[in-house]
Amino acid sequence: MHHSPTILTIAGSDSGGGAGIQADLKTIAMLGGFGASVITALTAQNTTTVASIHPVPPEFVLQQLDAVLSDLAVRAAKTGMLYSGEIIRAVAGPLSRRDFPLVVDPVCVAQSGARLLEESAVKDMVRHLFPVTDLLTPNIPEAELFTGLSLKSAQDICEAAERLLAMGPKAVLIKGGHMDSPASTDWYATPGQKPLPLMQSRVDTKNLHGTGCTLSAAIAAHLGQGHDMLTSVRLAQQYLHAALRASYPVGAGGGSPNHAVPLLKEQARLATLDELAEAGKALAQLPRFAKLIPEVRSNLVLALPYASTAQDIAAFSGRITCTRRGEVILAGGPEFGASSHMARVLLAARKFNPKFTCALNIACNDATLATLKRTGMTCASFDRANEPSDGLGREGGTMDWGTQAALEASSTPRTVDAVVDLGGPGKEAMIRILAQEPKDLLGKIRRILDLL
Repeated sequence: MHHSPTILTIAGSDSGGGAGIQADLKTIAMLGGFGASVITALTAQNTTTVASIHPVPPEFVLQQLDAVLSDLAVRAAKTGMLYSGEIIRAVAGPLSRRDFPLVVDPVCVAQSGARLLEESAVKDMVRHLFPVTDLLTPNIPEAELFTGLSLKSAQDICEAAERLLAMGPKAVLIKGGHMDSPASTDWYATPGQKPLPLMQSRVDTKNLHGTGCTLSAAIAAHLGQGHDMLTSVRLAQQYLHAALRASYPVGAGGGSPNHAVPLLKEQARLATLDELAEAGKALAQLPRFAKLIPEVRSNLVLALPYASTAQDIAAFSGRITCTRRGEVILAGGPEFGASSHMARVLLAARKFNPKFTCALNIACNDATLATLKRTGMTCASFDRANEPSDGLGREGGTMDWGTQAALEASSTPRTVDAVVDLGGPGKEAMIRILAQEPKDLLGKIRRILDLL
């Protein structure tokens, strides 16, 4: 029998449900852990404001911690809102004697601007908690507060990381979400190593309440499952990114990440496979579709909601081929992760339009190109000769770069119907059709066949 690892969170309660203990426990549960909690403060808050804070007496915080540690086999822990120096000093002693990894999220200010750490407690956190920390996860304002630096550049980040490491933590993750940059970059630093930039595309959402809590809880959850620190950070980033893309407003102010995104994806797996199977059958029944199948064969891919990796994209395990008589064969059944190349095409396209859910590759020749033009569909293209050298030879690298290059060059990337790959030495030219739904993709193929 599989047992969920016990993950402990020591943090404040958010009555609005988006941050603090509530966000931590949701995250831990969604990532397969058993959440235990020590509550440091009660807050009266919603999506617009923190109306009031009621700190828990330090002696009762310590009683909670002792009760958990004396009975539960904790595999990893995190701290969030600690509020006061007295609470910090109360928990620092038992935490210094632990035998599990500790993530410290030095929460100072809420998303709404309310202060969640007393000014007098800053020195206590540095003195008593930082030296017993395995990973410290400050955001930019928090890193500036603890180091006294103004962080505007990568060089500033490196200097701040060095100063923070000198305060005792074994590793530091400076979260870059507050920086004005096209991508959101977190910087992972360990002693004696240059900080490693961990980049994620930004998500266009105002639902950012509790992102720091969610990330640190996810890191702790993955540590409790036995992953090393850097792997835990990367996996937590992926979880948070997906949760932000799935977020939605729950009140008048900024909402929170959708912590249930793994469950939503899991619930959609069977339906996605069934939908792909039906779309494949409909495609195989289209008259003359065999004429569009390239030498390397076709594949039809369909994405789960909030797909982020190739394992979230379903395809036919043996691709789509045909006989000499023009009979279309769906070789193998629908499986997730069955087509790395077409999955990469779809994932790259979804960066420009998340509503793209499916893609199909077809033959590219004079006849299909001329027909595609006659349909009036919006096309974008790329030339493999222009690919940067660092993409060559990497499995699927051209799919990422080429699709992105084609859509970036388009004046209307969100409405592109087809990406034309002109091919290269030993590489067959290809047309890759994009669509928001399988029925739309089938409609595009019918238009091509009717005019071919």
